Amino acid sequence: MAAEKETPRWLPLESNPEVMDQYVRNLGVPEPWAFRDVYGLDSDMLASIPKPVLAVLLLYPLTKNAEGTKIGSEDASANLFFIKQTIGNACGTIGIINSIGNNLDSIAVKPGHLKKLFDETASMTPDERAKYLENDSGIGEAHDESAHKGQTQAPDMADSVKHHFVSFVHKDGSLYELDGRRSAPVAHGSTSADNLLTDAASVIQDFIKRDENENFAIVALVKSA
Repeated sequence: MAAEKETPRWLPLESNPEVMDQYVRNLGVPEPWAFRDVYGLDSDMLASIPKPVLAVLLLYPLTKNAEGTKIGSEDASANLFFIKQTIGNACGTIGIINSIGNNLDSIAVKPGHLKKLFDETASMTPDERAKYLENDSGIGEAHDESAHKGQTQAPDMADSVKHHFVSFVHKDGSLYELDGRRSAPVAHGSTSADNLLTDAASVIQDFIKRDENENFAIVALVKSA
């Protein structure tokens, strides 16, 4: 009997805007689009984030509280880009791809592996896109290079990480949570391009309330000066 194909695994990507910026530059995302830390969720902190904000990425702990809670419905716009996660430890890249893939009207991705992924998977299902990514050595190599450039030592590829990335985007008047481990995007009510950061922050506060003693990291995909 043939052996089962081993699930591919990557090194975890650090929630570090400098590393993320270099990563997406290598994949063809041009300036001035960049990632910026969100240091707090109060109105003053949110007001300090450059505008426009195209997406918000949350790194949160995989605790029993988080795993046992499901917020929102799984209704999604047909125009929403969503890729599933079938590669271990690839949630950072999945979050970035989902964030950029829903903003291609604003971000003119240059020719390369990422643009090719968006072009060739446009009509695919989220699962088919995941399989495509498994076989894309270019994005995998760029991910691996960036994972080694974080401020903390990269863990072993076989290690199970405690934290997980999800992204929040606006599409067709709704706020969506895109989690590659879920079967579908999760709708969190209405929002707009101008209110995405504020509305995503409200949902993220629910994540934090569930696990107040844990560590979280938030970054926004913005148009930097």
